[in-house]
Amino acid sequence: MQIVISDPKAGKAYKVEGKDAEASAAFIGKRIGDAVDADILGLGGYLLEITGGSDKDGMPMRKDVSGTARKRILITSPPGYRPKEQGKRRRKSVRGNEISTEISQINVRIKEYGTKPIEELLMVKEGEGES
Repeated sequence: MQIVISDPKAGKAYKVEGKDAEASAAFIGKRIGDAVDADILGLGGYLLEITGGSDKDGMPMRKDVSGTARKRILITSPPGYRPKEQGKRRRKSVRGNEISTEISQINVRIKEYGTKPIEELLMVKEGEGES
């Protein structure tokens, strides 16, 4: 499971691979908007907020669809559909707002910062690991 951490202060995003089962299990059952302690990822003192994600087939998660299942809904705005004209609607498949084992990428935003900079904790070299 990939975890993409967005840093609003720096305007950067960092990709972390949740290799062990503990890191993945900490996110399962959480919903979009929930806060998660980042100690599991090795980021002591940081607090992360879940902002979205996508499943193994690339279907985006939506905050307004409850549950973990994939559903076909009529939508007019992102995520999942970006209409070219105002007022356009379309039925698209999206994933619910709860994280399950089928989610392959989780997007999070830093809500509270720790004492050490995130680059130091993730051991990011210049120009590497950022997206």
